[in-house]
Amino acid sequence: MSTLSWIILSGLLGGLLSILLAALLTLKARSSWLSILVSYAIGALLGAAFLNTLPEALELSDDPKQITVIVLLGIFIFFILEKLVLWRHCHMEDCEAHDLGHHHPIYKLEGDQGRSGLMITLGDTFHNFVDGVLIAAAFMVDTQLGIVTAIAIIAHEIPQEAGDFIILLNSGYSRTQALLLNLLSSAATLVGGVLAYFMLNLLNGLVVPMLAIATACMIYVAMSDLIPSLHKRPELTATTQQVILISFGIGSIWLIESLLKHSH
Repeated sequence: MSTLSWIILSGLLGGLLSILLAALLTLKARSSWLSILVSYAIGALLGAAFLNTLPEALELSDDPKQITVIVLLGIFIFFILEKLVLWRHCHMEDCEAHDLGHHHPIYKLEGDQGRSGLMITLGDTFHNFVDGVLIAAAFMVDTQLGIVTAIAIIAHEIPQEAGDFIILLNSGYSRTQALLLNLLSSAATLVGGVLAYFMLNLLNGLVVPMLAIATACMIYVAMSDLIPSLHKRPELTATTQQVILISFGIGSIWLIESLLKHSH
């Protein structure tokens, strides 16, 4: 097989396998579990941001301050984007921002009108594009290295994609819509890989800022959209449950990262 064929095959299989395995873990979850699983999603997002994308960006960059500035700007930009989505919704129909007399249950399926789902899909697309570039770069050095890199990327994507599914479902998307959005986002891996094959030198300069933007998105969604909902359940039992599941989400990312580094 040619190098380009390996890149295309890895991009297709990598995206599909990570999505399908994550879907098996989450799509059969009962609706009543979703508000509980949000805690796991928070942990997976924060783990992916602080244990994967941010360290990778800092490692590739010659100027760590540049990365922190991009992350800061990214958080600010995602705040503006979410405001625009909320503004558009509030001008089309009643929204929770203006319906002060009505209290929604924690993460009711139509609760946030898809805002957090939209944000996380956008950030995941940036992340998947970078993964495609990294896969292509590895294959262009050595086929065996490319295969190992593709397997590593699939492995660390599974818990993150599971968290994304939970966020999309709680954001108001149906199970079918959540699956389609994740498949569409995963196509960025193939696009990034093919583009990198033809113009790797040009795309190399985009890898670091894209990792920083993906980091900003994951931090913003976890801290702004998801964590505030947990504070609506301050009782000790709920708090203990939330802490355990957040820790489990972070731990799943840390465990996979550690296993991949050890095997490498």
